[in-house]
Amino acid sequence: MFKLRLLPHAVLLALYGSALAFAPAAQAQTTDAPTAPTTRNPEGFIPSVSVVGSRRVGNASSTDTPVPVDFIPMTKATEQGGQFDLAQVLNNVSPSFNSTRQTGADGADLVDSAALRGLGSDQTLVLVNGKRRHTVALVNLFGARNRGNTGTDMNAIPLMAIRNVQVLRDGAAAQYGSDAIAGVINVELKKSLGCESVAGYGKYTEGDGENWLASAYCGVAVGGGVLGITGEYYDRGRSNRAEADSPRIIGDTKSQNQTIYLNGEFPAAGGKLYVTAGAQRRDASSAAWAREGIGSEDIPSRNSAAMYPDGFVPFINGDVDDRWGTVGYRFQAGEWNADLSQTYGYNRLMYTIANTLNASIANQNLLAGRPATSANSFDAGGFSFRQATTNLDFSRFYNGIANGMNVAFGFEHRRENYKIFAGETGSWIDADGVGFGGNAGSQGFPGFQPGDQTDADRHSSAAYLDIETDLTERFKLQTALRHERYSDFGSTTTGKLAGAYRINTSVLLRGSASTGFRAPSLQQAYFSSTFTDFVNGQPLDVVLAPSGGRVANAAGIPALKDEQSKSFTLGLTFTPTQSTSITADLYRIDIDDRIVLSGRFDAENYPALGATLQQLGVGQAQFFVNSVDTRTQGLDITMSHRMDVGAGKLNAFLAMNFGKTEVKGVHAPSSLAGFEDVLLSERERLFIEEGAPRRKATLGFDHTLGKLETGLRIVHFGPQTLGTFSGPPVPNQYYEAKTSADLSFTWAFTEKTKLTLGGTNIFDVKPTAQDPNETDNGFKYESVQFGLNGAAWFARLAHRF
Repeated sequence: MFKLRLLPHAVLLALYGSALAFAPAAQAQTTDAPTAPTTRNPEGFIPSVSVVGSRRVGNASSTDTPVPVDFIPMTKATEQGGQFDLAQVLNNVSPSFNSTRQTGADGADLVDSAALRGLGSDQTLVLVNGKRRHTVALVNLFGARNRGNTGTDMNAIPLMAIRNVQVLRDGAAAQYGSDAIAGVINVELKKSLGCESVAGYGKYTEGDGENWLASAYCGVAVGGGVLGITGEYYDRGRSNRAEADSPRIIGDTKSQNQTIYLNGEFPAAGGKLYVTAGAQRRDASSAAWAREGIGSEDIPSRNSAAMYPDGFVPFINGDVDDRWGTVGYRFQAGEWNADLSQTYGYNRLMYTIANTLNASIANQNLLAGRPATSANSFDAGGFSFRQATTNLDFSRFYNGIANGMNVAFGFEHRRENYKIFAGETGSWIDADGVGFGGNAGSQGFPGFQPGDQTDADRHSSAAYLDIETDLTERFKLQTALRHERYSDFGSTTTGKLAGAYRINTSVLLRGSASTGFRAPSLQQAYFSSTFTDFVNGQPLDVVLAPSGGRVANAAGIPALKDEQSKSFTLGLTFTPTQSTSITADLYRIDIDDRIVLSGRFDAENYPALGATLQQLGVGQAQFFVNSVDTRTQGLDITMSHRMDVGAGKLNAFLAMNFGKTEVKGVHAPSSLAGFEDVLLSERERLFIEEGAPRRKATLGFDHTLGKLETGLRIVHFGPQTLGTFSGPPVPNQYYEAKTSADLSFTWAFTEKTKLTLGGTNIFDVKPTAQDPNETDNGFKYESVQFGLNGAAWFARLAHRF
């Protein structure tokens, strides 16, 4: 296993990483305790800790590793941080990580998406304790981030349960399989003895968006091992930044999370049995576009004067059920270390649309001489995703080959299921049936129709070989090869070559080259829905048609296939002294046949679809299609320094990411030849190229003097350019670079009890104002960079038992 030199007071971000990758289903045999003493030495830092996830059984210095990994301890974030969920913590610490809370984006408001290096959220693989974690059932259709992507819900894991997070900034599909194009995030959970608790409160300075947090962890001795138990309750209040005279609600969704996680390891029959299980119940509520009252065009098409004479705001309420668990057994098979495991993940999102109506039912009642009303709440259906992964992994270290060689191989079988559930009849029906003015379905979010119902399965099998060799004392070489076969689109083989050369005791040169892939998600292949979008403030009904369905066949849309990628990195690490570290890594990621959500096709821009859309009663259609080639390239830089300042200690770090994604080609299916500008409009192209800032930097200072600890973090977000609905000559939306700052003060009453007071975005910085008619959420501030809510203050009380 590799060891990592830490400057832990200094940073939530470690500056150089572990081995080539974490094992696809197995992790190195480690304990939660650092291999060096955990008590602080006179310099105030922990000398070393074990980095989970290396396939290598032997030991080596982390400064020899061929690829960059950020190591982010979570103790400070849990006890003293101003962010209350994992996605926001990482967004404010790791420059290559991006997660922005959406508003006015339907289901995307309920689940924060997250991604690396400006790519899509489904191009980043997330592991927990080295095991693959499932994605969510949701497909992002709106918002300025991750359109057309699925992803992993980072906020389903409570901060208190996490020991550290490791961010592998390199393509890793040859180790892990699908989704690891941009990199890998591994979340390591606690399993140490002892108990701790945190109570937190936060609120925006505008007076809304209250956050309440109560979280506790206990590690207890069980059967010769340790079982860690975490429970958390997190209540996030709604915020609203809409103008005073606006009927809209723009800001954070209302959300209540109840979460429990277990993580343990126990001796069993000459090996080790390990168990991890977690479940979260989230009740969330997002505000949809407002419908206007008497005197507006919304009556009778989208409102009823008898129900909402002054207009109304529909609420998209989501009931999110997320479960994840692994049971495994590590043992010796002769000279080989073996690991057999079974992992299960499940995510379900069910919608209830409240404070709404079905205008067609209200209109039908009016025509029949009854009051023009309907129900004001509807079960709109929803969807679920289930994933079961079986792994068998082997690894062995050979001392007698070169300066040492580690060989690992293994097998994986994965089964997946995706379902769409229809809503109640009133949520989607067109009750008057003859177009007398009342639009069908629940306003704000029409329910899924019986024709949308889906129950799709697939399975895949994989085998991999990974060899890591110390050719000399200075030169390390790593190779990996993986073959996967999917039941729905065929097979693929990927490979990786990485090396590290130590020039001297202070400087390491490293690089890698790899191929990769991402299988189309079942959500992208089978999602089907009719929804209402607003273009320049005007409602429009749109069908998102699945591959192989009636509309897709009429348009000539082919079945989805996998994305193919090539990834390259070149970098160095420089450690001139024990208190200073610097890393710099160049990267390039080429993706061919990238799956995108197409532009909107209608009878005007694609006449072949006109009759089909008219029969469905919708104005436009969208599809998922493999039609775009992209190139992403950039530079990551990290620096850390530790020093004495008078009687105190100062730790500082700087981490920067400069990245750029470009669409290099658009390949329309033969039936859509000549319609490339519709398939990928400039607006949709900019969502791909600039969904994340092109640069991001985090500068942090942590000063300790006696019982007082002061933390200052400055986060700089580069500019972004997003498209408009109107297009030329209307200029694009340009968001200027912005810089946010967080400040906190922590007082240690005792070694076990700490109180932290502080503020986030203390200068109340907001995005550049835009024309609301051209933004995706219809508000002057888009959900870009760090969000639109402004400054907040917070308090945390942490106690260890």
